[in-house]
Parts: sequence; structure tokens; C-alpha cells
Amino acid sequence: MRMPILTKIAAVAALAVPALIALPGTAQASTPSGCSSVTQIGSTAYLNVGGETFASVKQYKGCGKNYSYLYVWQSYRSSHSSWDECAAIVTNGGHDVQDPMCGHNDVEIWSSGAATLSQCTQALGFNGTGPIPYPGDVAVKTDVRC
Repeated sequence: MRMPILTKIAAVAALAVPALIALPGTAQASTPSGCSSVTQIGSTAYLNVGGETFASVKQYKGCGKNYSYLYVWQSYRSSHSSWDECAAIVTNGGHDVQDPMCGHNDVEIWSSGAATLSQCTQALGFNGTGPIPYPGDVAVKTDVRC
């Protein structure tokens, strides 16, 4: 006996609903040390190294401070065995580096919190050992937030 088309559609839909519910949502960044609630401000910047997207860089505010967050992309991690990364807040038109945090082979890194909420700031991310970008390091900044 053949099932009517509507019965088949209903059966497929019923089986699909649990699968849709089980799908994970968009990955969320962790939070910086000592601050459990932050909000992204401004746009995301993308750091390209050697023609590949190395990382995403974002600026956050929370707990009375600004933070820079850098996330090294899976595609970059899969094709490289070693990298250095730094995140910092910059002020004064991007010339003064505030509270950098650097690491080696980290997936994500938060800058130390900068007490700069009353200033115009940008998040800075770069592939170097820090504390500032040196010649040869590739760096990117997010848009200015005042």
C-alpha cells in the first residue's frame, strides 16, 4: 500500500524536528579573567597572515573596562603547527597600546582589562610576541569606539 504524499512529509518532518533542536548555536567567546559579563562593541576585524585568515579581533566592554579579544581560526590552526598572538586595547588614534596580553599557540586570548571607557578605543590583534607590534608582525584594529 502506498502512503499519501502528505503522510510522508509529516513523517519526515517529525523525524527532523529533534535533529534541529539538537543543533548547537553559534559559538560564543569565553569571558575575560575577572569579568563574567561583557558586550561586544563595534565591528569584528579580521587578521590575514600570508594570505590566510589568521584570527578574528573584537572589542568588548564590561566590568568598567575595555577588552580586546582575538580568536585564531580553525583553518589556520589546522595548517600551522606554531603561531604567536597578542591582543590589546589602543587609544590616542591607535598609537598607545594599553594592557596587552600575548601567547603562543593559544586558540583565543583576551587582553588585560583597560580602564579606558571614557576614551576612544580600538581592539588591536597581531601575530607577534608583543607587547607591541614589531616590524614584520601583521596587525589589525577594529573600528574606533568612543
